[in-house]
Amino acid sequence: MCLQLFFRRSLSAAALFGVVMGSPLALAESIVLSLDEAVERALATDPRIEERLHLVNEARALLQRAEGSDDLIVDVNAFVGLTTQVEGGFFESGSTTTPRSDKYEYNGLTSWTSVQFSIIKPLYTFGKIEHFSDAAKGNIAVKKEDVRLQRAETTLDVTRAYYGYLTARDTRYLFEDVEGRLQKSQDLVERWIEEERGDVRQADLYALQSGMAIVRRYHATAESVEAIALAGLKMLTGIERHAEFELADSRIRPVDLPLEALEELQQMALERRPEMNQLAAGLQARRSLVAAHRAGKLPNVYAGIAGTAAYSPKREKLKNPYIYDPFNDYGATPLVGVKWSWATGVQAAEVAGANAALAALAERASFAQQGIPFQVEEQFHHVQGHYKMVAELKKGSRAARRWMVSRYVDFDAGLEEAEAVLAAFQGYVLIYSDYLMAVNNYNMHVARLRHVTGDYL
Repeated sequence: MCLQLFFRRSLSAAALFGVVMGSPLALAESIVLSLDEAVERALATDPRIEERLHLVNEARALLQRAEGSDDLIVDVNAFVGLTTQVEGGFFESGSTTTPRSDKYEYNGLTSWTSVQFSIIKPLYTFGKIEHFSDAAKGNIAVKKEDVRLQRAETTLDVTRAYYGYLTARDTRYLFEDVEGRLQKSQDLVERWIEEERGDVRQADLYALQSGMAIVRRYHATAESVEAIALAGLKMLTGIERHAEFELADSRIRPVDLPLEALEELQQMALERRPEMNQLAAGLQARRSLVAAHRAGKLPNVYAGIAGTAAYSPKREKLKNPYIYDPFNDYGATPLVGVKWSWATGVQAAEVAGANAALAALAERASFAQQGIPFQVEEQFHHVQGHYKMVAELKKGSRAARRWMVSRYVDFDAGLEEAEAVLAAFQGYVLIYSDYLMAVNNYNMHVARLRHVTGDYL
């Protein structure tokens, strides 16, 4: 049962390695990577990091848009159309007092060209532009910390894949060793049976054969887990799947125990974690949005110039200054104005929504002040517990190996029965596989402790 649980956990962990991380790099020669080198390679090729960087640029574009609202606003409308031809002036032909009444009579068509333009410069917006710009700057800060968070996740993914592969490979070594010893024992029993030694029974051979079948079953599982872990690690580091690839570590070993005190690690987390910087930036951005929405009830003061020009060649031009002729006219004027845009229900809702979002973020910040130290404490105790577990299992696995070797030697000398050898083999496999899993878990808890304290590579 312990072996089955171990391999079920190994297979579940290996499934996490199947994450497509980027375009593979074509490499012809063998690659040897340490953990730090694998992380560095993954950080340089992970598309998820590039995605976060693009979102930072998108946030910068929002800032440019907010700050650009203070620039010149140019509005031009130009068109060419058709209108009716008109000859003569304002009065009917031959009269100086009777206005014309033939507006809708058709006398042919002529072109009509018109241009209207305005150039406006905002002078004062009562803080709208400044507040929206401050909110956009806070958004940029949040997106930048998202990049750090993704780099941390990538680091953790590679660490998990690296140690997972080492654990699977060492497990394969374990079963290869046990399988070889069982095969020698089985060959020895078969020879003794042929020689008709009285102290050897057919049941001894059956016991060894059944034990061999179980070992080969788990050996095959170990090989598959190792292959999955290696493929996942290649994906994470951007290595072409057919390239020769090795790890710098020959076996999985426990990393050094972190020496910092719990309180020191908790304080480190509150100072370093990207989430804390995000909360600070987010609170400032939310406050700026509240102020910007409140300023939306106030007017905008502006200055500029506006004008129009129109020309229709087959219509008489009216030069009367009291009559506006949209078909033949031109003019421009400087202007100073005040513009309001009232939507009392909408504006009140926007202010209420911004206040609610600010309050929600403040509550999240309050929870983070408690939650982050708890995350550190959780991983700290995991690390301490697994460190002791590894030490005990290491001693136990050494004793179990001595037990296995001594039983095997005694059996080879004809002093032990097959059941005793199988029991020793089983004890060694169980405790050493537990040791390998404990080392993997310990190393990952150390990596997670670094993760939750913001101590990233």
